[in-house]
Amino acid sequence: MFTGIIETTGEITKVEREGTNVHFSVRSNLSGELKIDQSVAHNGVCLTVVEVKDGIHVVTAIDETLQKTNLASWKTGTVVNLERCMVANGRFDGHVVQGHVDQIGTVTQVQQQDGSWLFDFEYDPSLGNVTVEKGSICVNGTSLTCFNSEEGSFRVAIIPYTYEHTCFHQLKAGDKVNLEFDIIGKYVKRLLGK
Repeated sequence: MFTGIIETTGEITKVEREGTNVHFSVRSNLSGELKIDQSVAHNGVCLTVVEVKDGIHVVTAIDETLQKTNLASWKTGTVVNLERCMVANGRFDGHVVQGHVDQIGTVTQVQQQDGSWLFDFEYDPSLGNVTVEKGSICVNGTSLTCFNSEEGSFRVAIIPYTYEHTCFHQLKAGDKVNLEFDIIGKYVKRLLGK
């Protein structure tokens, strides 16, 4: 389980295809601390560390993951958000994040607001996912509060710290992002049969 509080960013240093799988090598200041078989969220996608060497860790994405996330667009130089699993005795600063991306969304607009930024996103509502006003949303692994919540779209506000210390400073209109909708909302929707 994750919280959506990004620890650091990493840079993709190598992309290697093996059959339908893709191995991503990631350099970060966390890589040397990781262990093989550890789960780490990469832009909100829970991936297992399969190798650690010289400040780089390697994770493998299967075809299912590549089809349902933005990982297929990653290339050498791509910067990704990283978060290790929450420790049982840690603070719960974000919200419950599983690292299981529900669908891909698209950045529709980025506006600078004199020290902060507004990001607008759209997504395909036919997949049944919803946001609620002032509810939680996970965008590229980052726990955020959404507003202007409508069917198939929402907005988030990004403070300077988040903008600088995540991959948000690289996002522009048209970019694809990983969306994980609030787990509580998903359970309520299922219980109500909607």
